[in-house]
Amino acid sequence: MKTNTSFMQRWFGRGWLSLGYLFLYLPIVVLVVFSFNSSRQDMVWSGFSLQWYAALMQDTEIINGLGLSLRIAVLTAFASVVLGTFTAFVLDRYRRFTGRTLFAGMASAPLVMPEVIIGLSLLLMLVSVQKAFGFPERGLTTIWIGHTLLGMAYAAVVVQSRLQEMSKSLEEAAMDLGCRPYQVFFLVTLPNIKQALGSAWLLTFTLSLDDVVLSAFLSGPGSSTMPIVIFSRARLGLDPRVNAVAALTILVVSIGVIASSLYIARAERLRHKQVSAAGKD
Repeated sequence: MKTNTSFMQRWFGRGWLSLGYLFLYLPIVVLVVFSFNSSRQDMVWSGFSLQWYAALMQDTEIINGLGLSLRIAVLTAFASVVLGTFTAFVLDRYRRFTGRTLFAGMASAPLVMPEVIIGLSLLLMLVSVQKAFGFPERGLTTIWIGHTLLGMAYAAVVVQSRLQEMSKSLEEAAMDLGCRPYQVFFLVTLPNIKQALGSAWLLTFTLSLDDVVLSAFLSGPGSSTMPIVIFSRARLGLDPRVNAVAALTILVVSIGVIASSLYIARAERLRHKQVSAAGKD
């Protein structure tokens, strides 16, 4: 009786898990499949064709939007990782200082604040700054500022979780051997959290590349990112070229995620081996 019950529970759990994966990934699979459809009609398969990929190469609006999105995403990822790392380090290593509670709350506020509110507040602030100083113009710079504000909060959470797991004895040993605080940070702390830095970079890069709300508030004439272009076209009816660019984006992101996962897993195994060898010594 117990065997039958456990068997049913196991298959019930697997069934729900399969339905969950199906719900999440079936639309993506359908999108990729219909990017090779020769017909412009949605959900009507007329034959295999690469014409929409060829047409995509001639679509300057999407190509320019993709180039702008990639530039902003790369800049956002680097800026978010740098600012998020220092934020996480301060919150984890310095437990008591004046204004710590306010600093921690402000650092995590973008995580729970609606993007509409963040975008509107940044727009009002940047418009006021532009009127006063004539800079910055709405475009790459303003979108980058908004994406960095949001990405920094996510990067800080990822890095802080790794810092909490890291043994502080390594830093204390380095200081006992004569290292100054900045040397400890760059020579001991950073090498031990590099996996978290890589994860934070990928996360903030993806968030920036995918963002619509902040980009819509902070973009200007001639500075439409790829998500904004896709969203504006989707409102007028699905364009097969959008399916093609989405399929290419999925391919590139999948390759990046697989490569980074393999690298992080390899680095983690190497770290465990080094720790085990050090313990035996």
